Amino acid sequence: EDVVLVGRAAHVAAIHPASLDVQRLLGGFRATPRADERLSSRPEVALLTVKTQDVAAALRDNLAFLDGVPIVVLQNGLAGEDLAAGVVPRSQIVSGIVSLHAQYLVPGHVVLMQSEGLTIGRPDGPADETVEGIRRVLDKAVPTTTCDNMRGARWTKLVVNLNNVLPALTGASFRDVYADRFLRRLALGLMREGIAVAERSGIRFEPLPGTPVPVVRLVRYLPAALAGGVAARKAAKLETHWPLRGSTWQSVTRMRPTEIDYLNGEIVRAGRQAGVPTPLNETVVALMRRVEDERRFLAPREVEESLAKASLPGPVRRALGWRGSAQS
Repeated sequence: EDVVLVGRAAHVAAIHPASLDVQRLLGGFRATPRADERLSSRPEVALLTVKTQDVAAALRDNLAFLDGVPIVVLQNGLAGEDLAAGVVPRSQIVSGIVSLHAQYLVPGHVVLMQSEGLTIGRPDGPADETVEGIRRVLDKAVPTTTCDNMRGARWTKLVVNLNNVLPALTGASFRDVYADRFLRRLALGLMREGIAVAERSGIRFEPLPGTPVPVVRLVRYLPAALAGGVAARKAAKLETHWPLRGSTWQSVTRMRPTEIDYLNGEIVRAGRQAGVPTPLNETVVALMRRVEDERRFLAPREVEESLAKASLPGPVRRALGWRGSAQS
């Protein structure tokens, strides 16, 4: 396929004289696609891969060559499609979910840790011929499946992504996060709040590659130690060669704005609409903004002390391992 990369100046400049360097577990490779800061011709399909807060600007900057083009919206969270629909007709939008672990810290260089695949479909209905045609193309590079319940699939990915904030707050890898007793309990609490909001909102979770629905639902009932042990083993398997810290940590490291408002912040907003309290997600959103402002990671005990000072209900405090109204 004829692929054109459209990106920021530093990334484009790094690719032009040399190539795009991709590292992966079973050997890397160098790719030499064309790279530009703007589209200069009309593509058959466009993959929108910016962070959620940059969706509208990226589309507006390239709008001259996107008339009638199917646009695969690949953002985390729930808002990407609506933001895109504010710039282009909703009929052009194909919803996409990325199930892979990759790292981009240096222009022209990407590390692909694991690729379980892509899921695509229409935002509000069954997959059609356009979606299937895009699936056939993308499947040449990454295992790609179609889905008729992309809303449920987005919620599945969102609940799993709620723990992205913990490496971003502390600088620790997921393996180290799950090895810490308090952070392990906090991770479970963040996901439980997300699941409660989804269920109150009438969401039907959809399986994703590597994330079956029963595993998501088990989070509601598994003891913290057992759930943390399962998560730690999965993280350790993924961190054989590279520490896994997630996309939010990468934004902090590159000193770019994070997607926190569209991850944990999305749960806070949806929780208010559904009448479900989300004090843990609300608190970590505030802590993430502090990390962005101060440009430094917090020690795990700083995170714990901040949560201890927050106005958390008794059951939430006990779930974090504290007794009564004060940290023990």
